[in-house]
Amino acid sequence: MQVNYKRYGLYLLRWQASTPLLAGAGIILASMGQGYLVAAIIANLIGGLIFFWVDQFIFTSQSLAAQWEVRDNITCVDCGRIARGYRLVRSGDYDKTHDHEPEFRCEECSKKKAEVLKGRGIRTE
Repeated sequence: MQVNYKRYGLYLLRWQASTPLLAGAGIILASMGQGYLVAAIIANLIGGLIFFWVDQFIFTSQSLAAQWEVRDNITCVDCGRIARGYRLVRSGDYDKTHDHEPEFRCEECSKKKAEVLKGRGIRTE
């Protein structure tokens, strides 16, 4: 399994941010005469209402993932085969967004190129 460390780091920060919020809500609710169990349940519901959206951003945002472009019927720049083509557009410091001559590769050659990029420290997932 490949781990997206940027997503994982944000998730850990989000987890840490939820601790004082939920503890504070639980303390306030418990001091208002709610039982500890009811206070914990309400605090977790509040946390769920807030952090659902944060988690959704962390795990679905395209800005945190490598961005690929896919086209049909390209000529692979490596092997010359006509096939569905792939090219990595952006990942971290790697940015070919404004490439005037984009290079598309068939799936097999794209996987080989991804290994080369990984060797240079560029994430392809």
